[in-house]
Amino acid sequence: MMGEAVEDWIYILNPNKDTLDGEPSTKETIRRLAHEDPELDLWLSRRNRMSPGDRLWFFFSQPESAVAALAEVDKEPYEDPEDPEFSYRVEATLLPEATDALYGSPVGREELKLAQVRSVQKVKPEALPVLLARAGL
Repeated sequence: MMGEAVEDWIYILNPNKDTLDGEPSTKETIRRLAHEDPELDLWLSRRNRMSPGDRLWFFFSQPESAVAALAEVDKEPYEDPEDPEFSYRVEATLLPEATDALYGSPVGREELKLAQVRSVQKVKPEALPVLLARAGL
């Protein structure tokens, strides 16, 4: 469907548990990948209703709880029967300029109006202006 609104999602990364290319998923790793190898294949615990063009705001649970990177969804999530533990995946591309901006000025949990943090959730409408401003969008 054309003209459908872009959805914004919080994607939680725990650098102590989640790895990307075998490296801890720290703000530094993600920022480097945004410039060197921005295409990601991410797991989802369930099939979220994501569409191409949706934004994934990466929330790092350690060392400080904050959003510090941004990616755009490339295509709809798909099922991966080869991986029973993480059976849904989504392909996304990191946005280097926005990630640099967020890295330098992360958006904390209070500003996001997040009470509890689940693996993937929609951005609260009142938090979106802060995210867009910090990302330079």
